[in-house]
Amino acid sequence: MDSKGCCCGGIDEKKEKLQQIIEKYKSTRGALIPVLHEAQEIYGYLPLSVQKTISEGLNVPLSEIYGVVTFYTQFSLEPKGKYNIQLCMGTACYVKGAGIILDKLKEKLGVEVGKCTEDGMFSLEACRCIGACGLAPVMMINEDVYGRLSPDDIEGIIEKYIKD
Repeated sequence: MDSKGCCCGGIDEKKEKLQQIIEKYKSTRGALIPVLHEAQEIYGYLPLSVQKTISEGLNVPLSEIYGVVTFYTQFSLEPKGKYNIQLCMGTACYVKGAGIILDKLKEKLGVEVGKCTEDGMFSLEACRCIGACGLAPVMMINEDVYGRLSPDDIEGIIEKYIKD
């Protein structure tokens, strides 16, 4: 996977799928969010080119689309890695050392929050609450939850995914 989140071509196929989605919802009122969700499933994120295509296809101003994409946290302007790491930075996690865990993750992965490693393996996000405050500090890697973390845990956890 390259730094744009695309692997081995398939660009025309993705564009074709996006056009099919736009056609499916074209006459449906309030279709923007479902179209954005499906577009993100195809591309892995919502680059400006995809937003422009949706804007033209649904006749919705690009500024409105960008506003929706940046407002809702489930949408991303950046490609996600194969393993998306979300570290909770909510109050309970922060008080119990999430900031130090975040520093360790950034160091280990060589990326900043909101970015993806060059090999496309990992992306790093800081979120507001995972809903597991009793396990603070907590992070998720895709669907896997890790709680009561210390900086010393990070190396071993990341290595498990590198070996996969």
